[in-house]
Amino acid sequence: MEFKDWEPHYCEILAYFGFDRAGDEEAARLLASLLPRDNLLSLAALTCDNPVTVCGNAPCLKDELDKIHGVVFAADAAADVLDANGIRPDAVFTDLDGASDRLLALNKEGTIVVVHAHGDNIALLKHWVPRFNGPLVATTQSTPLSHVHNFGGFSDGDRAVFAADELGAEQITLIGFDLDDKDVEPVKRGKLIWARKLLALIGHNV
Repeated sequence: MEFKDWEPHYCEILAYFGFDRAGDEEAARLLASLLPRDNLLSLAALTCDNPVTVCGNAPCLKDELDKIHGVVFAADAAADVLDANGIRPDAVFTDLDGASDRLLALNKEGTIVVVHAHGDNIALLKHWVPRFNGPLVATTQSTPLSHVHNFGGFSDGDRAVFAADELGAEQITLIGFDLDDKDVEPVKRGKLIWARKLLALIGHNV
């Protein structure tokens, strides 16, 4: 999704949650300064014309692993579920709130980590990004920079779907998504509401 098409939705999200765009843009600049390399071409080559399964981190994920087909994208801690079941994700989309030493190891083994910058994770960016030794791609939900990309999407799971769509996936399968989960705190519930709205924009009615 082009940023000019994404920006109106982003502005609505900022207003809905009361988030600060300046904080998002500060985080994106920081991530750009920390990024040792941009592996967008590797992510694009992995995705283009291939089937992609995007794994959300809902509790139902562990019961849906038999639906995995093709390239595997994981939303943050969904990578832990995959890893525990002997599946190494091809890419992990994360704002680093679920980062761990195991994610560092997966990255060293070749998993592309798509690191997202926003106003609330500046400390996490400083702590984790310099420690990754494998392929990295940087993203923002605000104005993109030369090596900090914006594919659209807001939370880890829907951003992974938007990336698969933008990078030319032949087919996208969603597993581990439960957008009707009522047993979450209010901010998370808001994110699920927005995930449904945003995914519908690119033809995924979850």
